Amino acid sequence: MRQDPDLRDVFLCHAWDDRRSVATELHDLLKAEGVSVWFSEKDIVLGQPFMREIDKGLAKSRTGLVLVTPALLERVDSGGISDKELSELLARDLLIPVMHKTTYAELRTVSPLLASRNGLNTAEDSMAVIATKIAELVAVEEELATA
Repeated sequence: MRQDPDLRDVFLCHAWDDRRSVATELHDLLKAEGVSVWFSEKDIVLGQPFMREIDKGLAKSRTGLVLVTPALLERVDSGGISDKELSELLARDLLIPVMHKTTYAELRTVSPLLASRNGLNTAEDSMAVIATKIAELVAVEEELATA
């Protein structure tokens, strides 16, 4: 059982362009698996300072997920908000790239450090299977944290 009610299992880093499509799909599948997700589309209230809310979300999340899509690669390469999130997430022990419609080779040209992390890929598993795998990992991490 979590001690901090605001603590989330995962912070979902994604490109702005993906927020209403594949990022929402992953968010919804994770929630259905019982994973608490910090997701800007759901967690930033209108009128709130965007970057400060992201900062709080990063601080209150145990694991980082990076939804790596062609749009994210473009945003990170151009220094967008995703790039700032990624900079903080790379410092964490547990950071999982979720590859979608792109490759590790393409990711390596933008972020060799993220590309070096073991992750998941929608070319190999459905998004539903990926959500289940992440939920299983979160459950193990939570057990270790409370042991």
